[in-house]
Amino acid sequence: MFGNLGFTEIAILLLILVLFFGAKRIPEIGASIGKGIKEFKRGLKEEPQEREGPPSDASLPTGSAGGGGGAPKRLNHQ
Repeated sequence: MFGNLGFTEIAILLLILVLFFGAKRIPEIGASIGKGIKEFKRGLKEEPQEREGPPSDASLPTGSAGGGGGAPKRLNHQ
């Protein structure tokens, strides 16, 4: 996608970024993007650990043995 960018095009993009955000904000934006990527990667590593193990009983429906499922029944008032 960006394979055809030369030095001139990159320099123009950097100049536009400096004019738009200011020289002080660019390092702050880069740092916040880096922190976001780090948090995202850490979240991906932690997710499989939560899914391991047997399923909990809390997700099973409670109710009678007739297969009612424990779901609330709606009453139609007319």
